[in-house]
Amino acid sequence: MAAHPVITDTPIPGSEEKPVGSDGLSWFTRTKFMCVRGFLWGLAVCFGLGGLYHFGRFFGTCEWLINHKRRRRFRKRLGATLGDHVKEMSCSMTYACWQHFVRTRCDKLLYLIFDKIPREEIIRRTTFHRRELIDNALKRGRGLYVCMSHNGSHHVLIQIMAMLGYRIAGVRDRNEGAMRRYIQEKYEQSFPELRAVRMFFADSYPRDLYRCFQEGYILGTALDVSRLRASHLRTAKVKIFGEEREFLTGTMQIALRCKVPVLQGFVVSRDNFYFDLLPLDGLVDLDKAEDTPEVLQEAMQRYADNIGRHLLKYPDHYSRV
Repeated sequence: MAAHPVITDTPIPGSEEKPVGSDGLSWFTRTKFMCVRGFLWGLAVCFGLGGLYHFGRFFGTCEWLINHKRRRRFRKRLGATLGDHVKEMSCSMTYACWQHFVRTRCDKLLYLIFDKIPREEIIRRTTFHRRELIDNALKRGRGLYVCMSHNGSHHVLIQIMAMLGYRIAGVRDRNEGAMRRYIQEKYEQSFPELRAVRMFFADSYPRDLYRCFQEGYILGTALDVSRLRASHLRTAKVKIFGEEREFLTGTMQIALRCKVPVLQGFVVSRDNFYFDLLPLDGLVDLDKAEDTPEVLQEAMQRYADNIGRHLLKYPDHYSRV
């Protein structure tokens, strides 16, 4: 559904698409990542993915106990987002914080060796709820736009969706870490379908996104930004947790103009590297959808309402830390 967990700007003219993994890395950096991957894969071979998961839980718990700054930052930012609705969470703040550390650590471990795991094993560990929403939308032949948000490990989601046979495209920030560039190169060597994933920088030409819809791609971006990076970006005001906030609307407007089906998507990380893919419909009635302020505002408010319900149920998946 989404091609990458980090999308913070509406695409504007200014740059061209950049091939994933094309940036060079130093010998030292490559060697460091190679050693870490070798160690993790050795654990997986000796103890299975279950053993690797428990190692990740232990590692994440140690981080939670030691890294008080990050622990405090998570509690502060999640608390500021939820406001008075903190008491409505499905668990305590302390438990959510601990689970956040464990979940992010385990997901990163899987991300590092994802290309070494058999395709069948990955698909077996994925539960795709209401998959017919995706398939029926694609049958219209206009592509699909999926509104993502800063909740969950979307860097895992892109790999799963591509392996399931979907044509994926997404938008991300221009600044990407060395680990992602290294891992993406390994992915493309192991899985041919991942070479077809289209990734655009946040300042790419909008026509690239139009072209993705024309060619039947699933385009995913996150609209729930915490701050605007340029004054020209189009936004809509929504109410979430009793506060008024501004979310980006650029990609949504492109989808409305193209009469593209619009869904919302979440990914939930379960124990032992199992994942739930959760698409939601109801943001836009395609038969009545037009790029008007009224339609856009209604869609954006439904988007915000869905985020609110999801975050209260899975507070540990809050990723804006």
